[in-house]
Order: sequence, then C-alpha cells, then structure tokens
Amino acid sequence: MLNLAERVAEVRKIGALRANGIGDLMFALPALVALRHAYPRAELVLLGQAWHARFFRGRPGPVDRVIVVPPSRGVNGSETADEDPGELSEFFAAMRAERFDLALQLHGGGRHSNPFVRRLGARVTAGLKSADAEPLDRWLPYVYFQQEFIRYLEVVALVGAPPVELEPRLAVTAADRAEAAEAVPPGDRPLAILHPGAGDPRRRWPPENFAAVADALGAAGARVGVIGSGGERPLVDAILGRVRGEVIDLCDRVSLGGLAGVLQRARVVVSNDSGPLHLAAAVGARTVGVYWCFNVFTSSPLTRTHHRLFTSWQTHCPECGTSCVAGRCEHAGSLVASVPVAAVREAALELLAAA
Repeated sequence: MLNLAERVAEVRKIGALRANGIGDLMFALPALVALRHAYPRAELVLLGQAWHARFFRGRPGPVDRVIVVPPSRGVNGSETADEDPGELSEFFAAMRAERFDLALQLHGGGRHSNPFVRRLGARVTAGLKSADAEPLDRWLPYVYFQQEFIRYLEVVALVGAPPVELEPRLAVTAADRAEAAEAVPPGDRPLAILHPGAGDPRRRWPPENFAAVADALGAAGARVGVIGSGGERPLVDAILGRVRGEVIDLCDRVSLGGLAGVLQRARVVVSNDSGPLHLAAAVGARTVGVYWCFNVFTSSPLTRTHHRLFTSWQTHCPECGTSCVAGRCEHAGSLVASVPVAAVREAALELLAAA
C-alpha cells in the first residue's frame, strides 16, 4: 500500500525533473497523471530535454509545459560530461523566478538530481534518495529492484497524489496518425512491428531471431515493418537481409510522434526491452518483449492481457565470463540471445490472431 502523505497547500506550479529517454518518460507518465489529478489547478512543468518539448507540443496529457534542462552532469549527461557553469547559473536563476511550489525528483537515486532539484528554489521538494544522495524535504529510499511505474507513484504519493492509473497511457494525435499513414499506407492486412535495438547492446536479441519471427508473422498474413533509428541501421539491415518475404523498412523514416502513430496501428510489436517497446504499450499496442533478468523486475509491463515477456537469466558475459551482477566488462555480447525463438514466435502469432 502506498504511504499517502498530505497534499501541499496552495500549489500553483509544479516542476518535475525527468530529463532522460523515451522509456523513462513512459515509466513516469502514471506519476505525472497522478499529480495532474491531485493538483488540477496547478501548472505542471516537465524539466526535460529538447525532444520532450517537441513531443508534448499540442499533445493532450498531464504536462502543460516543458522547460529544457541544459547539460548537467549526472542529470541529462554522464557524470563526466561537459557542462557550462554560467549556463547552469542562468538556468537556476530562471527556475527560481518560476517560483515552483513543488519540485519532484522523478529521476533516480538522487546523487546528482537531488542537489539539482534543491537549486530550483521550490517551496517543497520530494523524491528518491540513495545512500550517497542528500535528502529532499520529503523522500523515500531508492531501491533498485522495484517496478519503475510504482517507484514514481510512490514519489508523488509523498505530496498526496494517489494513483489514477498504474500503467502509462499516451495520447496519439491526428498529426501522428497522418505521418504514420504516409510512412505505412493503410492496407487490408494487420501490421506487425519489430524493433531490434536497445540502449545497451547486451539487451539485444540477435537479428536472425527477429528475422525468424518476421517470417512467421508474414506467413500468418501480417505486413511486417522494422523500426530503428541512428546507430540501429545495421541491426535493421541484418533483419531485412534474412527475411524471406516483404518487409517495410521504417528505420529513421518517422519522427517520434509518427512512430507513436505507427505503433498504435500495429496488431503486435516484438521488441527488446527498449523505449519503443514501452511507447508501444503506452499507445495501446500488444507487445512481446525480450528482457534481461534484472530489467524484467524494473521495466516490464504489469499486466498480461495484451503483453507477453520472455526473460534471459544469463548473468555472466558470454565472451569472458565476468559477472554482470557485480559490474561489467568491455564486451557487448548479448545477454538475451538464449531466449528461445519458438516461444517469442508463438506469443507473437497468438497476439496477432487476437481479436
């Protein structure tokens, strides 16, 4: 049961720090919705990245405005990333002028993000605290093995915001659908989408496995598309070169909004644990996900009506045998290659055939 604290009085403006990736945003959406319902008259400002500003422009949802965070070590960059002290000083001066009543750290353990949130000058701060982080006004301990949706619902409960929904839901706009229709014209056959990428290469199922699933989906009557962006082009090409039937190449073909439109139209999405997989679930697609064992505890969907997941329990590097529990080596070999093709294929076909 969530420990629901008292709401903060006379809240006019809320700042929420979440300046990271697509999947990270999806994990935080239920918490943002809870804040919106608990403080319906307050302006809810997401402190995020430039892509957040583009993505939320004109999109219905809990966020009223996005403020782009400049490069800041450990917040929207690595702990050794370059940052401009003068730019950050100007940023925090502007944030203090915003006069936030609440500032929420929805960003992780807080070693870097808690001092960042404190510098916003909000009347009340709340968030997570790892052992090496300074506390905020209201905080709870950061424990790695927790489902991310629930983690951030616990954070907003610190300011009296109870859950409204447990899994994310994202609005798809008319512009998203129009872009999707341009990239994938409507047709009579159901659409199946594959995503072979992942931020960590160790979480990538082999392209030949995706190709085998693509062949089965095509044989079952689906139109199959493969999505990807940037450095994922070799993974997409590896699938395209192995599939026997026709495949739609969608790598770098649509914006993030257009991708949301494509994923909403898909009958099934088969993917590694990645931002597009979590985006697909948020727009209502059925998904089949391939997970490494640690991540299945933190980032898998809560429900199973529309979602299937398959887990690899391999914890040692396949090249050198180093334990990936205690740390990591320099190798990038897949830790999820052992997930069986037959299991993923059957789950994908089951969801494709579902009414």
